Amino acid sequence: MKKTVAAHPAATVALKSSSDSLSYAIGMSLANFYKQQGIKSVNTVMVDKAINDVIKNGKPAMTDEQMNMCITGYLQKVKTEKSSGARKAGEAFLAENKKKPGVVTLPSGLQYEILKKGDGPIPVATDKVKCHYTGKLLDGTIFDSSVERGQPAEFPVNGVIQGWVEALQLMPVGSKWKLFLPASLAYGDNAAGPKISPGSTLIFDVELLEIVK
Repeated sequence: MKKTVAAHPAATVALKSSSDSLSYAIGMSLANFYKQQGIKSVNTVMVDKAINDVIKNGKPAMTDEQMNMCITGYLQKVKTEKSSGARKAGEAFLAENKKKPGVVTLPSGLQYEILKKGDGPIPVATDKVKCHYTGKLLDGTIFDSSVERGQPAEFPVNGVIQGWVEALQLMPVGSKWKLFLPASLAYGDNAAGPKISPGSTLIFDVELLEIVK
């Protein structure tokens, strides 16, 4: 039988003063924030040096503009890498979906299928509309549904994601369409809520009930 070696617990930091506590809290706050953004490894020696350079009135190695560009650029790179798999899956799905009878593909990449034709007026960007809808991921997971809530949603046409803005201005009141939105017309490389991951292609069943006066 192999001898089991007990794991050593993480060393407890001795917080001996309010300054120690504040300093540790600041470090935790920074680490938690950037960990959530997808940064999992940093050179803590450089972090410590930058803090000292700024707080002790030294000369930082970067200007504020360079600092912002560096962080923004790296975070965008992380987002793009995280979303690439979902984007590729979405592109493959849309390439096949456009071949199906009844599916219309627009130059923007928006695809739609008319489930029910309406004969009412068509809203413009400045209108407010009332809709019933169900939103799904490619695997069929429902991430939002006014139908399940039993309450139609009201919103300005130009106040929603780009794919909806485009589609609503083509739909007569009384219509029900199925929308297929590439990530570029939905949330791009951003996550949206707990179920929509970066780069996701989204599917919506949308029923345009009325233009709200």
